[in-house]
Amino acid sequence: MARLLFTCAYDGTGYRGWQSQRGGETLQDTIERAVATIVGQSLRIAASGRTDAGVHALAQHFHLDAPDTCRMSPQNWQAALNANLPADIRILAVTLVPDTFHARFDATGKVYEYLICRESVLSPFLRGRAWHIPHDFSESALQEALQIYVGTHDFRRFAASRGNEPQPPPLGFYERTIYSCTLCREEQGMLRLRFHGNGFMYRMVRMLVGTAHQVARGRMRVHDLELMLTEPDAPKTRFCAPPDGLYLTRVEYPTLEQ
Repeated sequence: MARLLFTCAYDGTGYRGWQSQRGGETLQDTIERAVATIVGQSLRIAASGRTDAGVHALAQHFHLDAPDTCRMSPQNWQAALNANLPADIRILAVTLVPDTFHARFDATGKVYEYLICRESVLSPFLRGRAWHIPHDFSESALQEALQIYVGTHDFRRFAASRGNEPQPPPLGFYERTIYSCTLCREEQGMLRLRFHGNGFMYRMVRMLVGTAHQVARGRMRVHDLELMLTEPDAPKTRFCAPPDGLYLTRVEYPTLEQ
């Protein structure tokens, strides 16, 4: 048995997210069907984390244990999977990793980016790939709001429920550390928001973006964000940005760095 780590990119527009579901319309299901075609048996894959329906990835990671009967090289695995996957999913790299490695539990950090288009008309080539916000809002206020998120906080008010959370949640269950939040203005009226942290909960980045956007529009105060991170009785945010503009761009594995 050999454990292989795969790096893949995908356009999540046509999928119901990463996690396998009944009906098989997810990224995990699609990749596992391609794997089964290659090796002649069903194999489970384990990803660095789940992405929601409509969310994209430039560098998602997953691992699988290849059976002893399958002696393909990592390069052959890459070619074989790409030949059996739809064009909106591509395998970018395949590497051998120790049997003890786990794509999810060995990850120590992730980077997500969120794209906002401020042009009055959204290009058809950005449909499903950026949040179109043609109305006025303050970019400086947006940047100020993003800085409130930096640090180690209880982000429970910026996380949606999957319905399987422990009750009551253990101490620190909702705690995450965000190392940096940056905003960069690019060509053609595009804003790129970049979140680097040790982990993100269900819909967390989208809720961070959606709530910061309310501050940028003058509908919330920066102080309101501070209260949501510090006050036990503060309400959960009601604002969640659409999935279109969200991209998983990097997963960090210090154990694999040379």
